[in-house]
Amino acid sequence: MLTGEVFVQEGLISPDQLRLAEDKQRELGGNDPIARVLVNMGLVAERDRVRCLGKVWGIPFVDIVDRVPSPDALHLLSPQIAKRFKAIPLDIQDRRLLVAMANPLDVFVVDELRMSTGYEIEPMIAVEEDLLASLAAHYKVDVNVNDALAGVMKDFDGDLDLTSKEEEELSEAELREMGEDAPIIRLANLIVNQGVADKASDIHIEPRKDGVCIRYRVDGVMIEGMKLPKKVLAPLSSRFKIMANMDIAEKRAPQDNRISATINGRDFDFRVSTLPVVYGEKIVLRILDKGGINVGLSKLGFLPHNLKTIEDMAERSYGIILVTGPTGSGKSTTLYSILNKINNGENNIITIEDPVEYELNGINQCSVNNRAGMTFAAGLRAMLRQDPDIIMVGEMRDTETATIAMEAALTGHLVLSTLHTNDAPSAPTRLIDMEVEPFLISSSIIGVLAQRLVRQICSNCKESYTGTRESLLRYGFPVPEEIGADTNGEIMLFRGAGCDHCKGTGYKGRTGVHELMPLNDAIRDEVLKKSPSHIIRRLAIENDMKTLQVDAVSKILMGVTSVDEVLRVIYA
Repeated sequence: MLTGEVFVQEGLISPDQLRLAEDKQRELGGNDPIARVLVNMGLVAERDRVRCLGKVWGIPFVDIVDRVPSPDALHLLSPQIAKRFKAIPLDIQDRRLLVAMANPLDVFVVDELRMSTGYEIEPMIAVEEDLLASLAAHYKVDVNVNDALAGVMKDFDGDLDLTSKEEEELSEAELREMGEDAPIIRLANLIVNQGVADKASDIHIEPRKDGVCIRYRVDGVMIEGMKLPKKVLAPLSSRFKIMANMDIAEKRAPQDNRISATINGRDFDFRVSTLPVVYGEKIVLRILDKGGINVGLSKLGFLPHNLKTIEDMAERSYGIILVTGPTGSGKSTTLYSILNKINNGENNIITIEDPVEYELNGINQCSVNNRAGMTFAAGLRAMLRQDPDIIMVGEMRDTETATIAMEAALTGHLVLSTLHTNDAPSAPTRLIDMEVEPFLISSSIIGVLAQRLVRQICSNCKESYTGTRESLLRYGFPVPEEIGADTNGEIMLFRGAGCDHCKGTGYKGRTGVHELMPLNDAIRDEVLKKSPSHIIRRLAIENDMKTLQVDAVSKILMGVTSVDEVLRVIYA
């Protein structure tokens, strides 16, 4: 049995945090294992729970996200057996088959795998959620998307004929009938499943003059997917509108709603948005993986200095922590991760968001509804009457919201929020521009975190090459003087060559680049004087703030990301 002391010995939690978890376990009736309670409280990541479990059992842990199974091993198990037993073969070594499993102690499954493959089985423990994703990626029902699409389109051509009518002439009943036709259902499912398998954040269904283009946003970059004939647009639009409970007859006005679905054993929400464009209706599905938001702060790419500082800020009992950056820079994920860390069951945590993207256990979440008068400001006022300890405001959009939030921070509440600025030192200046009183800003803000997301080099095709310190300096990178001093200016850099694992891009997954500015007395004085952001920046750097550029260079030299990627994101 996995006890809490293991996590203390591993340095993952403190004895005090273990006592808090044990108190929480008793509150819940004592039925939940302590390891599961620690995960639910956000004190321990699921990956660390499974790793410690393997250590107790004497079974090696494998991080299957970064492990590419050998094709020879994969072929030894049929998709049906692999999915039924939640097991994925990784490699063959000395007549032994290494198999990642969710439950490696199940001797009956191990025996079945031995009989099915003819190999001795060496079980390894892996995170179940990662296993399911890997199974979906490597044992697809339709292994070749193009072949699957060809089959769907063949049925589509046989069952549906739009040549007699233009799309505008179709009645609501005809559109509904087409949207519920078997081939169009298969096509819609194929589009969504492909997006989930590719770990896309968005699916774009775009009507063009000569057809319909399906594109996916993967790791922040748009990639081409399927190309479909123009005649599928009306039934495909109808299908997604039916799934999202929209008005299928309305084609001239934008609409938005949600779809909830379980795919390969994982729960997803899809935010569906339609927009009339020149050649029809464009549909975008934002993919929200409900399990993917349980990310610990340590998994977001913080360097050790910044990680300790942000964790210390999150432990404060009052004040504001602001996260800034452009749309799609991971601000919500960072805020949710902070909430998960401080959600110990002893605090009343309330959020107001537009809309609520992910549902968090033990946290009270509200959605903005402007039509009903539920604005950020009105919701924030109501929340303050609900005896909160911690408040999250999705975005500081106006003077009223910012002022109420800061007054709340001064009256004993920890407030988390986001703001749209390019860097951390610009946040106080932006709030002054919004006509927030400088004394409120200087008194309430604990710290400002600016961030961006950069793609990580694919671990499967990562290769090193020799660069020069001068070339990085020419790009404007702040390279430390000691780098390259002993090698005549030569530096080892890294890039991805491109492989099947990363679809030839050289990148797989993303990580954060951060600029964390705690407010000290000198910075507070400049805020009171309404000083420009460049003065605040200079003081912050003197106070040991690492800029976005410095943080990015550290990740280049560590081999996490590439020069080209940082130029694209940070220096664009």
